[in-house]
Amino acid sequence: MRRRPLLAAALGAAAVTALAPPATASAALRPSARLPLGSASLHEERATERVAPGVTLTHITRGATSAADAWTLHVRLAVPGNASAVIGPRATAGDAARRLAAAGFRPRVEAVRGPRFADVRPGIVGYVVRVGRYATEADAKKDLPALSTAGFSAGTSYTAQDGEDATGPWRLHVLTVDPARFRGRVVSSTGGPLTTVDTVSALVRSAGAIAGINGTYFSPGAQGGPAGLHVLDGELTSEANNGRTAMILPRDGRGVRLAPLSTDLRVRAGDGATREVDGVNRLPGRVDNCGGVGGDAPTERPQHDVTCTDPDELVSFTPRYGASSPAGTGAEAVLDANGRVTAFSEARGTAIPAGGRTVQAVGTAADWLRAHARPGAVLTLSQRVLDRGRPVRLDAGASILGAGPRLVRDGRVEVDAYADGLVHTGDDWSFYYNWVLRRNPRTMAGVDARGSLLLVVADGRAAGFSEGLSILEAARVMRSLGAVQAMNLDGGGSSTMALSGGVLVNRPSDAAGERSVGDGVLLLPGRD
Repeated sequence: MRRRPLLAAALGAAAVTALAPPATASAALRPSARLPLGSASLHEERATERVAPGVTLTHITRGATSAADAWTLHVRLAVPGNASAVIGPRATAGDAARRLAAAGFRPRVEAVRGPRFADVRPGIVGYVVRVGRYATEADAKKDLPALSTAGFSAGTSYTAQDGEDATGPWRLHVLTVDPARFRGRVVSSTGGPLTTVDTVSALVRSAGAIAGINGTYFSPGAQGGPAGLHVLDGELTSEANNGRTAMILPRDGRGVRLAPLSTDLRVRAGDGATREVDGVNRLPGRVDNCGGVGGDAPTERPQHDVTCTDPDELVSFTPRYGASSPAGTGAEAVLDANGRVTAFSEARGTAIPAGGRTVQAVGTAADWLRAHARPGAVLTLSQRVLDRGRPVRLDAGASILGAGPRLVRDGRVEVDAYADGLVHTGDDWSFYYNWVLRRNPRTMAGVDARGSLLLVVADGRAAGFSEGLSILEAARVMRSLGAVQAMNLDGGGSSTMALSGGVLVNRPSDAAGERSVGDGVLLLPGRD
C-alpha cells in the first residue's frame, strides 16, 4: 500500500491475550496481560465485577504522575489556512521563537514525530513552540497576559498528554460481552429523533439498559444527527463517509464485524430518469466529516471534524429525523409509503409523513426534482450499504455505527489514518497533532478471538488522574485486551460509560460534566 507523506516530506525537513474475567471481584492479571503504556515496570491494578450474565466490567489503573511532567504555554503559529495553528514548519516555528526571545521570553522549539500507520509514513510532522514549565495550570495561566501583551497567542498544555514517553496515570474501563452467555440485545439508541441529543447515563436509564457507552460521531445543533454511516434497527438513518470504518452490530451481539463501508443511494422517476441521492437525514449542502459524493469541496475523501460543502444536493428525510424536515431555500417533495408524490413545494421544510419520507434538493438537484416530482408521480428510492462493493444485509434490529479510525485488523495494530480522514488536506496539521498524536479520552469497540464484544472507555484530559491515549496507544491497548478487530468511536468529552440506572463509570472530561451525545451503544436485557 502506498504510504502518504507526512508534513516533514512536504517541507523538505531535515501473542494476543484475551480478557478473561476472573470470578472474584478483583484480581491481578499475569504481567503479560498488562497494558502497553509506558515502561513495563509501571504499577498496574485491575478489578473486575460481574454486571449481568455474560457481561463483566474491568477497571484498569496504570502508572502515576512523574516529576518530569509539567504545564507549559503552547504558542500558536500562523500557517496557511490557520492563523493560530498549534504546529507548523520549522521555519515558522523558528521565526516565532526568535520574536519571543527578542521580547524577553525563553522559548523552546520541539520537533513532533508521528508513528507509522497503515497508510502514513513515520517522521517529523512539524514543530511546536513552548514557553516555561509550571507545577500547575493556574501558575501557567498567570503568564498568558504577558504573552498576549507582546503580541502572541498561546494556551496551556500538559506534557504528560503529548503522546510521547510518559508514566501515566491511565484509567480504563472495559465491558466484555460474552456471546455464549449474554442473552440480551446490543443496539444503537438515539433516545428520540436523530436531531436530539442526550447523555449516555440518561439513555441507559430511559432504556432500562444493563450498561452503555457513547457511540458514533454526530452533528451538534438543532438540525444535527449522525455525522457518518448510521443504521438504527435495520433502517439506514445516515449515509457513509466514503469508506470510513464502521461496526456492524447484530442485535444479539454475535458476529460483530468491522469493515470500510460505503453507501449507494439513488432515486428513479416514473419516466426512467435517475439521479444520485447525496444524503439521508442531514442538511443539503453540508457534509460533516466530508467523504460525500459528486462535487463536494474541498474534497470528496473523509476529513474528520471538517465540514465539506456541495451546492447541488438531493437529500431524503425519514420520520427518524423528527416531525419536520429543516427549512430553507430549494425544493421539497413529500412521498407516501409507496413513493407517490403527495405534495411539492418551492421551499424546504415540511412535516414528514409517517411511513413515508420527503426529498429535499438545492441547486441543480432542485431542477431535477421540479422536473420529476409533480404530485401524483412516483419516485423510487434505493439504498444500499456496501462492503467493498458487496451489499450488507440490514436485518431488523441490527445497528451500524460508522466512526473510525480502525485500530486493529486480524490481531495486528493497523490504523488507516489517511483513509479514515485523519490526514487533512492543506498545510495545517493542528488536527493531526491534537487529535491523533496527543492523548485524549477515547471510546473504542472491538471483538476478541472468542467473539466477545469489547466496549472500552479511557479517561483523559485529567492531569494526574488519567492522561488519555493517543490513537496509536488506543490501538495497542485494544490489541493487548485481546481484540482481533477494533475501531475508535467518538471520544473526547463524549467518552462516557454508564451502568444500570445511569450510574457513571468513568469521569467525563468536559468541565460542565457529562456531555449530551447523538447516540449510545446499549446492552439491553433479554425479553421474557
